[in-house]
Amino acid sequence: MAFVFDLGDPAVNADPFPAFARLREEDPVHWSPAMKAWIVTRYDDVKRVALDNSAISADRLTPFFAAQPARQGRVEHLMRYLNHWMVFKDPPDHTRLRRLFNKVFTPSAVEALRPNVEEIVALLLDGMAAKAAKGEPIDWIADFAYPLPATVIMDLLGVPRDDLRRVKVWSDDIALFIGTAQVAGDKYARAEAGARAMSDYFRTLVDRRAAVPEEDMISRLVLASDEREALSADEVIGTCILLLFAGHETTTNLIGNGILYNLRHRDQWERLRASPSLIESAVEEWLRYDGPTGALARVVARDHELGGKRLKAGERVFAFANAANRDPAQFAEAERFDIGRNPNPHLTFGHGIHFCLGAPLARLEAQIAARQLIGRFPALRLATDRLDWHDSLILRGVGALAVTIV
Repeated sequence: MAFVFDLGDPAVNADPFPAFARLREEDPVHWSPAMKAWIVTRYDDVKRVALDNSAISADRLTPFFAAQPARQGRVEHLMRYLNHWMVFKDPPDHTRLRRLFNKVFTPSAVEALRPNVEEIVALLLDGMAAKAAKGEPIDWIADFAYPLPATVIMDLLGVPRDDLRRVKVWSDDIALFIGTAQVAGDKYARAEAGARAMSDYFRTLVDRRAAVPEEDMISRLVLASDEREALSADEVIGTCILLLFAGHETTTNLIGNGILYNLRHRDQWERLRASPSLIESAVEEWLRYDGPTGALARVVARDHELGGKRLKAGERVFAFANAANRDPAQFAEAERFDIGRNPNPHLTFGHGIHFCLGAPLARLEAQIAARQLIGRFPALRLATDRLDWHDSLILRGVGALAVTIV
């Protein structure tokens, strides 16, 4: 029987890399009847999917909603606001949104966040130390990897930190839809509820900033314009949801997965402690080895060939960056976790016009976290080998990670 890739299998979801290796070798452009999609695993092919915006479209929502008219009334807010996300747009719409967004999300704006990130990291490590002193268990995800990027992006947007808990609930519900959960049966209802609540929340903030601008990202988005056009209110709200969602979900997974593997490979942890100058390359290896984003999700726009297979318009494509990032044709000793790896041309942030705008911020947060962590808790250890990986094609991470401070 021919091999069929199915990420809905819990064993494959927990460790997809043996399956990725087999597909790269035997069937690199693989039709999975279980997932009703093409699975792309080789580095060059994944890169081609990322670059080919004419034959393979990033707009996977429009055909999805169009194919399910009976459901449209039940996913109104998902359709209304997520359709404004740049990640789901092709040129020229993508070009317009990115041009306007580039005006407010600049490298200098990211670098200006450094003192705030350093302060938040220190506060969270203080909280971990306080829990350890009381003999309480420490969950690296709940106690650090989630609140760090979530707090940073909320501060950037100008959202009160006290709203962190309810924002987390909405984001988790939206993630069931965006992440293409394989198991959750009520994911559309939950995602719609999350989108409705978050859009109502941001509409209030956008209206306030339109009346009285402040020094925050929401105000800059409201005021963003050029000689041709500006962002509409729905586009601003959609972008706020995107920033809050993407700005913490992926970075949580980056920091969670990175520490997981750095602690599993104890020699690399000790190497990092001995040579903090390796922090930047260590973060790049966190991104490569088992990165925070599993697959680029696309839809075939027109019939064409890829890897000797005929892809037909309307078919789904999942180009797995995490499979490409361990392609031995691109990376020497690709299965080895090496914090000094150089060069490291991973595809975790994508490639081409959809390259992640938040990449500098994610790197900044992970580097500051690593630097303070090895200084503060050099004897940090994993407290469990049991991991619960997210049910998601797009978001790669664990729900919890118990650690001990020795």
